[in-house]
Formats: sequence, structure tokens, C-alpha cells
Amino acid sequence: MLPCDISAELARLVAAAVATGELPPAAAGAPGTAGSWRPHRGQPGGAPGTYSSSMPFQLAARAGRGARGIAALLAAGLAGRDWVSAASVTGGGYLTVTVTADALAGLAVRVTLAGPACARSDILRGQCLRAPGGANLVTAPTWAQAQQRLTATVSGRLALAAGAQVTDSQDSERITSPGPAAEVPPGPAGPAIAFAGADAICYALARIPAGRAVVIDAEKSVRQVLGNPFFAVSFAHADASATLRRAADLGLSRGDPAGFAPRLLAEPAERALLGVISWLPERVAGAARRRRPHELTRYLEELAAAYLDAAEGCPALPAGGRSAARDAATASARLWLVDAARTSIGAGLELLGAGVPAGG
Repeated sequence: MLPCDISAELARLVAAAVATGELPPAAAGAPGTAGSWRPHRGQPGGAPGTYSSSMPFQLAARAGRGARGIAALLAAGLAGRDWVSAASVTGGGYLTVTVTADALAGLAVRVTLAGPACARSDILRGQCLRAPGGANLVTAPTWAQAQQRLTATVSGRLALAAGAQVTDSQDSERITSPGPAAEVPPGPAGPAIAFAGADAICYALARIPAGRAVVIDAEKSVRQVLGNPFFAVSFAHADASATLRRAADLGLSRGDPAGFAPRLLAEPAERALLGVISWLPERVAGAARRRRPHELTRYLEELAAAYLDAAEGCPALPAGGRSAARDAATASARLWLVDAARTSIGAGLELLGAGVPAGG
């Protein structure tokens, strides 16, 4: 979400600079920053709430100006925003922006209230493509062909979430599993789905990069260990859902959004989780643009790991040991964060066609 917020602000700054003559008219037609953001590499893994964009280089090519000068112009414009703590030129012309701690923590409320829409953006607005609305995996003769069908379907679904116009090219195709009386399908996916379920098999197929050998072990795909990626992501979603249910049983709640105290989400594990959550729309759009659903599965695995770290180190419920919330305000803030993680993971799983775990 936050990279998209910065992109929208930069679009306004570019338009204003063109209107005042600080940038030539050609700059107005340059690609936006949406989709160009990367983690700032000043720290291993990137610093939570800090984002770097190559957009000044794109503007420079159209405007006939140096990238550093354009980056400095945009940084100066962003510096006056109360939700931006720093904006600077890095690496010869990249624009690096850090949002305030409150803006980062505020994602806990924003994502929860947005629901599944938290994964949506307009990053691919203006693009048009055709994609099947579903993939009949059980009739695919080989695992490779099953993956091709799934990739086409999921890529279209991701593109639609990222603002592209997607036309259904094969409406009759649907992800299905054989019923009890179904004939044995010609390919390997049918028996695997019958054993492990469509969600686990779809996820296993989605996380294999294009060009790799495709062989799915149905038994391993449902193994209930955190070393199984699908289980790890599903477990994180289920744990967040269970935490919210236990909180309700104890009479605890997130409270009203107006009472949310962002300063209470300041622990490193909480900030790390918020940082990962902030990338969801960008990761969806990137996976759609490159037609690589495995990029979204990797992101969801990173998100699940960040959630589990935060849940262990910063428990929302009073029975969580020494690190548990000691007052209602802290418990409320942490419950907002738990719900934001649950919402983000659920949105990602739905886009992959892997469903949302029961009870969530």
C-alpha cells in the first residue's frame, strides 16, 4: 500500500512541476512510479518503511535531464508531507523514501478495513490482456501442462487485481476435482487433487518457476510441518484467525479505528511484519506483469514467517508470556496487526486460487 501512496503523491508532484515549467511537457507522459519500487538495500533485506524507485531515470530519458536532478526535485516535494520522514537521492539517481513510523503502523488498520481489496492497485491500469477464467487441471495430460494452465489463469487474476483490463479467453475452463464417481483422469493432477485437495495442488504448482521440471508430490504438499510452504502460509492464516477468536472469547477487541495508537506497534518484529505487508499490491502487480505466480507464493511465505515471528515475540493476548500485551491499548494495537496479517495472507491465497483455510 505505501509504495502506491508514494506513487500517487509523485504523480501529483510531476504534474505540478510540468505546470510550473520545472519539468518539460514530455515528463507528463512518462511512466508512473507504480511498479518501480524496490526495498532499500541500505540494510540486509531492506529497512521497513523505506522504498527506492527508479522512476527518476524514466523521467530523465523523456525529459532530457539528469536523473539526479529529477530525483532531488521529487525528494524536495515529498519532504514536506507529514507522513514522509525522509526523501533523498541515492545510487546516482534513485529516489529513496522513508515513511514515518505512524504511517507504517497505520497499515494495521488500513489493511484490515480494506479486506481483500488490500491486494488491489492501479499499477497495471491501461493494460489489456486475455486470460482463462479458470484452469481444468484434472484433464491436463502432464504436470507441465497443468502448470501452464494454472499460470495463465493466475496471471490473469493477478493482473485484474493490479488494475489491468482482463478478458476471459476460456470461460468454460475451471479448476475442478473429480467427484467420488468420476472416471480416472488422463493426467496426474486428478489423483493428486483427490488426495490433497485443489488448494494444496494449486499452491504447489504456482510456486514452481517457469522452465523448471514440474513434478508434484501430493503427500508432501499436505504435510503438516512448517517446512511445507503451503502449510506454513495456511498455518499463519489459521493462527491469526484463532488469535482473533480467542481475543473475542476473552472480551478483547481491536476497538474503534479512531482509538488506534500507532506508537504501540514499535517492536522490531512488528515493524518488520508491517514492512512486508506494505508490499502486497506491488508484489501482486510484479507477479502479474512477469507472469510469474511463484513470486507471489514466495512473498506469502515471507509474510507468513514475519507474522509468526511477531506472534511469538509480541503476543496480542495476555497469556503470551513475558512479551504479552500488558494493557488494553497494546492488546488492541496488536490485534489490529494480527487482523492485517490474516487479511493480507487470505487475499494472496485467494488470488492464487489456493483458497483460504477453514475457520478463517
